[in-house]
Amino acid sequence: MSFKEQIDRTRLPRHVAIIMDGNGRWAKERNKERTYGHQYGAEAVRMVTEASVEIGIEYLTLYAFSTENWKRPDEEVDALMALMVMSIENETPTLMENNVRLQAIGDLSRMPSDVKAKLDQCIQVTSGNTGLTLVLALSYSTKWEMVEAVKNMAQEVMDGKLNIKDINDNTIDSHLATAMMPDPDLLIRTGGEMRISNFLMWQLAYAELYFTPEYWPDFGKENFYKAICDYQNRERRFGKISEQL
Repeated sequence: MSFKEQIDRTRLPRHVAIIMDGNGRWAKERNKERTYGHQYGAEAVRMVTEASVEIGIEYLTLYAFSTENWKRPDEEVDALMALMVMSIENETPTLMENNVRLQAIGDLSRMPSDVKAKLDQCIQVTSGNTGLTLVLALSYSTKWEMVEAVKNMAQEVMDGKLNIKDINDNTIDSHLATAMMPDPDLLIRTGGEMRISNFLMWQLAYAELYFTPEYWPDFGKENFYKAICDYQNRERRFGKISEQL
């Protein structure tokens, strides 16, 4: 029986977040440039997006480019940006066919103008879709997000729009880049590393974490379904004990 057949469609995670790691190492093992791995990683994005649509996931957030990734060699950054433009342009018709709505979070002001233009266009074209919401985290990091949230709340306090005594978890939630979506239920990280890497750290407070050794280009639909099955075999207590559930 395939992992897809084992999934209980009544207990799906609403929101799955993925740290897509291992493109560079995958390419290196094949004596190729790192950009070769990124090209094949784009195919994995397509597969996992389709898999999410097939079983009914509501939100899928992909860590596509962190604020720290700007420190990589210029040639790799340039290649990634070029690949991003091409991928967004090529995948827009497929997103429409699958009723997928595209969103993006991060410091998008740092993105090259051609990338931003294609991204904005795809977001607009798919804005009426009602199926899966695919969120690209671009030029994103939790530290950037939290600094921006604190600045905005401080400004609201100074303007008399927010009372310090009223600030709570929900206030912070509403000032984050992810305010329009539920927190992730499941985080998947490929590539064998076991760390969060500055990704959705506030939102992942009660998420289930799934680490897998497969490099991202090798992560296909059945790998994704396996992660969902693993998630469904866990008991989520949110601070309670089993008998209270």
